[in-house]
Amino acid sequence: MARLLPDARGRALAALCVTEISSWGTLYYAFPVLLGPITADTGWSATAAVGAFSTGAVVSAGTGILVGRLIDSYGPRPVMTTGSVLGVLALLAVSAAPSLPWFYLAWALGGVAQAATFYPPAFAAITRWYGEARLRALTTVTLVAGFASTVFAPLTAFLVGHLSWRGSYVVLAVVFGVVTIPLHLFLLTPPWSRSSGGSGPSAEEAERARSVVRSGRFVVLAVVMTVAGFGLYAATINVVPLLVSRGAPLSTAALGLGLVGVGQVSGRLVFGPLCRATTPGGRVTLVIVVGGMCVVLLGLLPGPVGVLIAVGIAAGAARGLHTLLQASAVSDRWGTASFGRINGVFSAPLTVAVAPAPAGGVVLAGLVGGFGTAFVVLGAVAVVAGVVALRL
Repeated sequence: MARLLPDARGRALAALCVTEISSWGTLYYAFPVLLGPITADTGWSATAAVGAFSTGAVVSAGTGILVGRLIDSYGPRPVMTTGSVLGVLALLAVSAAPSLPWFYLAWALGGVAQAATFYPPAFAAITRWYGEARLRALTTVTLVAGFASTVFAPLTAFLVGHLSWRGSYVVLAVVFGVVTIPLHLFLLTPPWSRSSGGSGPSAEEAERARSVVRSGRFVVLAVVMTVAGFGLYAATINVVPLLVSRGAPLSTAALGLGLVGVGQVSGRLVFGPLCRATTPGGRVTLVIVVGGMCVVLLGLLPGPVGVLIAVGIAAGAARGLHTLLQASAVSDRWGTASFGRINGVFSAPLTVAVAPAPAGGVVLAGLVGGFGTAFVVLGAVAVVAGVVALRL
């Protein structure tokens, strides 16, 4: 691999920090804020509207496999720049949707854009550029991007307070394009290794990638990460109704959710020391088991509210660490060769699982008789998944 200049890598990393905030903020976190105005204006049911958004996640998962191969072959610059352009078109299509089928098609295009701009392509770029020094760079981009909801949820609320939901999406499309297109085009310029050049991977590399993704170890690890990701996300995103059911005022419960988000970002700060102190399987087990136990405690403890929020912050930290486990699990075990191809397959089921997790938590609570029992179930499943990971 050609020797990379630190300033080129540093500029690329800074660009990815900014573009990940913008990508997640516009293509993901704006939707929950605009869901109410969308259904009120169009008459579509919330279930139908969320279904369109979830369709985008499914498309993103499938497209992500192809994106991983393209990243390996051509590098992140053309792939992520194209994703930015498609993202602008998708958001404009969402804003203009005259019917529910159009809305679904628009979010399907949005799913393609998500696959080309969200974490997996950024992880692939950082892993290849930084090699053995990738840990700090991966932590940096996920730490900064963790503030996407903090930035874009209130921004979207402000926009919809002065514009329609359609006008809000137009503004978000403009913001997304102005921020991400030039940064992806002009700053993702560190050299890409010849083995990932335009001629594509060698037959040997392709066969190795196929061998990895077909291995039992890979399949079990992907299942573990997917199951745990669903459980941790479904629980932490539904902490408000849980706290309300424990007697907390809505304002306090909302504050609790915000603090869980702070925990998510803060947890990523300890990933470096955690990696130095544990094996790959050990840290997956530790993060998932501790996170699962925190979710179980949230389901079992009747209060006080302050203790519940503290446990929720710990669960949020585990969820934040889970993102970094996703970024490093493949390279920790199988190295960085053909990382984009392998990690694209690895991330696909997790992408599909996380999208319906918020609604899944609500549905589970309805089936088992409340959020307390639902949290116990979600946490227990995560703990079992974490124990399985010990040998991985």
